[in-house]
Amino acid sequence: MMDESILNNIKKLLGLASDYTAFDTDIIIHINSVFNTLHQLGVGPVTGFMIDSDTDTWTEFTSSDILLNSVKTYVYLRVRLLFDPPDSSYARDAFDKQAKEIEWRLNVQANT
Repeated sequence: MMDESILNNIKKLLGLASDYTAFDTDIIIHINSVFNTLHQLGVGPVTGFMIDSDTDTWTEFTSSDILLNSVKTYVYLRVRLLFDPPDSSYARDAFDKQAKEIEWRLNVQANT
């Protein structure tokens, strides 16, 4: 079964072990910034959402598996661009383009 911890999932995608906590505060700040963007797009809980530790889970954000798949990718892409952007401008542009497309699709889905 996949670890449903938001922080641990994003850390894994960033190439960090879940028990390596040196950058947790930085990553949490970036994750919460992305959740704020999602809230402004109309995605997630009406009251907004934020995390403060590795105990916060994806299902607390939404129970929709269809929505959640895109949300996980979007959060990772945006956090990666903030926390550890690729050295290559081509890679950065590709990450940004993919994130913008997911953002658009999430916005459409949230407003239908």
